[in-house]
Amino acid sequence: MLFFAQLVNGLQLGSIYALIALGYSMVYGIIKLLNFAHGDVIMVGGYIALFTLAAGTNPVLAVMMAIVGCATLAIMIYRLAYVPQGPAAPRLSLLIAAIGVSMLLQNLAQLFFSASAHSFPANNIIPMVLYSVSGINISLASIMTVIIAVASMVGLSLLVNKTKTGQAMLAVSEDTEAAQLMGVNVKNIITFTFAIGAALAGIGAILYCVRFPLVSPTMGALPGLKAFIAAVLGGIGSIPGAMVGGFAIGLFEVFVNAVGLSTWTDGIVFGILIVVLLVRPTGFMGPSMAEKV
Repeated sequence: MLFFAQLVNGLQLGSIYALIALGYSMVYGIIKLLNFAHGDVIMVGGYIALFTLAAGTNPVLAVMMAIVGCATLAIMIYRLAYVPQGPAAPRLSLLIAAIGVSMLLQNLAQLFFSASAHSFPANNIIPMVLYSVSGINISLASIMTVIIAVASMVGLSLLVNKTKTGQAMLAVSEDTEAAQLMGVNVKNIITFTFAIGAALAGIGAILYCVRFPLVSPTMGALPGLKAFIAAVLGGIGSIPGAMVGGFAIGLFEVFVNAVGLSTWTDGIVFGILIVVLLVRPTGFMGPSMAEKV
């Protein structure tokens, strides 16, 4: 019984990591950038949802505002922090800019909302309903989180593989210059990719706040890093890989806590990143790297 209860908890947590990891994978797949400001977009989404709910806004509208707010913020970050550096900017410069944006967002949140954590009204989003299945209590939040994560992955896969915009995204990821010569507006495609990735982060922010009902300026840092590990584990740039990695990290974290090693959880999770980079840098579902001799 305990095993299956922890399995459900792991799938719920893994679904949140997977949604965030999808954003990392999309951006990296297009412009080979590790957007370390992605975790703080989650934080902004949490604050938007918190204050819109506190103002008496309909929960559905509050969720939509959080998603749109995250997407808008991501577009602003891309236009203001990355575009001015030019298309030929070294990846290291872009990475440093991403870290700078992350620190800026955290400090602005502390300035405007204080460093204290605020309680999040999780029951306003998903009511606290429990279903008993063979003696195991499964919450409605757990069920909805997994369903939303899987639906998001399916929807994103259809967008990339079955639409004209998705084909343009694939073309840009393969060869930016060739795509531009074929008439693809590269800047718009990258902007769209940032927006979709951040929208998924906005959904992840809401689900994260439902599971851990506190909002603080640093709330996005740790889940953002763990989602990055999930993306690397599954194969960064791969949509199914991000989902597999997210579920794997969530399940691993929950079972490590269950055996009494909660103080070691984060260290072990980051240790997984080191092992993956040493053994298979491209992840479980990433392309194999050809070794030149």
